[in-house]
Amino acid sequence: MKQFTTDVLVIGGGAGGIAAAISASRYGVKTILATEFSWLGGMLTSAGVSAPDGNELASWHTGLWGAYLKELQQRHTGGLDNGWVSLFTYHPGCGASIFADWVAQIPNLIWIKNCLPRSVIKKNQLVTGVRFDDFFVEAQITIDATELGDVIALADIPFRWGWESFEEFNEPSLKTELDLATLSKEYPVQAPTWVFLLQKSSRDKNQNNTASAIDSVVNYSLFQDAWKDYGKEKFLNYGKLTNNLYMINWPIAGNDYGYNLDRLIRTESYRKEWLTEAYNHSYSFANYLLKELDRSYGLADSIFPQQNNPLLPDINPAFALHPYYRESRRLIGQTTITEQNILPVDKGCVAPLPTNEKGKINAIAVGNYANDHHYPGFDFKLESKSIKWGGRWTGTPFTIPYDALVPLSIDGLLVAEKNISVSHIANGSTRLQPVVMNIGQAAGTAAALCIKHNCQPRDLAVREIQEALLIDKIAPAAVIPLFNLTLDHPRWLYWQRYYLDYPEAYPIDGNCPDKTHKIGSPTTLNNNYYSGIFYRHDYQQYTIQIVEPLPIKNQTWELITIYPQMNRQLLNLKTGSLINVIAKKNNAGNWLIVEDIL
Repeated sequence: MKQFTTDVLVIGGGAGGIAAAISASRYGVKTILATEFSWLGGMLTSAGVSAPDGNELASWHTGLWGAYLKELQQRHTGGLDNGWVSLFTYHPGCGASIFADWVAQIPNLIWIKNCLPRSVIKKNQLVTGVRFDDFFVEAQITIDATELGDVIALADIPFRWGWESFEEFNEPSLKTELDLATLSKEYPVQAPTWVFLLQKSSRDKNQNNTASAIDSVVNYSLFQDAWKDYGKEKFLNYGKLTNNLYMINWPIAGNDYGYNLDRLIRTESYRKEWLTEAYNHSYSFANYLLKELDRSYGLADSIFPQQNNPLLPDINPAFALHPYYRESRRLIGQTTITEQNILPVDKGCVAPLPTNEKGKINAIAVGNYANDHHYPGFDFKLESKSIKWGGRWTGTPFTIPYDALVPLSIDGLLVAEKNISVSHIANGSTRLQPVVMNIGQAAGTAAALCIKHNCQPRDLAVREIQEALLIDKIAPAAVIPLFNLTLDHPRWLYWQRYYLDYPEAYPIDGNCPDKTHKIGSPTTLNNNYYSGIFYRHDYQQYTIQIVEPLPIKNQTWELITIYPQMNRQLLNLKTGSLINVIAKKNNAGNWLIVEDIL
């Protein structure tokens, strides 16, 4: 068996794993990235969810997440404003090529594809290496970035799987009368989804489409209400991409699959059994769609590599390499993120900043997604953490504490995916692609610092991790959420450090008092000039009745923005006034995304 020795071993190439590997290796430490699939990016690419949720505001475009968005904007033909579920939709292959190029540029980063961890080597309470089928890696720090927390299970590290009781964490959403025993048995974790892509062609509608290639027996009653409250066009535009492609990741009578999820963490044969069922369910949904839509729609051609999931080798290339897992085994760490940590403070717009046992702020990553759970056939009401900003709904920003990445008693290991120490309820916010990417960057940074200081993750000063993230030469990352400062603000770093030093001064509205710099509007290939009458319908609800350009004169469009300066200006505009804006048009959402007000 071939043996490798490295400083840092990252297992899993998803959103957290790729960020961890890049971050660690850019600090100069020897890093090996071992991945199950031939594409990097996980939720962002190989799972097909190329419509990221959360961290859409410009102030949260920091770190490797911000660098990824910038690279997408430069590389992706046709822009990113195509669907209405996200402000960024793109071809998954474009994202995968970005990550592959980043890895290829780092000489001390070795990428080993198509491999699965089989066992973990420990000396007492120290993880020292991991065995795969054909090789063994000895590492000082191992990072579990697998989609389902496989490494922590192999290492016999305690983890959670299922719902916690109200008595355990006193989470507000569990105050209602719920049969938690039944829920946890039926849906121990959120339902995954096997994503696929449709494509609309210009061929004659009377010709056959690719539905004939799908011969599974479909129970139509499972899917007949898929677009009941939306209509077919809005349903399709949910995840619309360029080139008439449509990402299908639909929770309502769609391709979520949550039957007997415990099989995912039992044996490999049980996992294969579940994967087969989930794929067939999604395949059947595709069949249903192709029979209900007109004949110009078909399965997209060769979107994903032919070399597919090692447990299911014959997946149609219109289907993602693996399911979109919303939840995994969850580490029992030095601290556990609960619902109280992601909800807004009283009368505020931000979540409380986390502290460690020494009373120091230990935030290392920023997220802001609303709490969102998926249980097919069951509507679970959660405490709201949504707020309106920039003319649209977004989520209360929160932070991830470093201690949630560190096991209680095992050394030599960090986690960097959905497997952080988090409650089942709070996982609905911490699981999203951008925040997981931020977590990965922090984990990789921490691992590199451990190598530098020859120490264990639990002994590393969190302020050193925070400082390294803030002054990262390539992708500086925020650790304190501030609505009104973007990375280009000349005092961005000052205010990040200030609230680390004086957390009692952190404003509950998330806006620091600095107004010394007008945030400029980015120059893009897709912005256009619009003139029209501005109307305010409610707080953070704006429209414009177009005067120019003439082809859309008298049309009404919603106005939204992701930029702090534009948000302030929209708040102060008078209804009925004539305004001139530079904006990007999103037809799926009927939005003009304002970049400048002239």
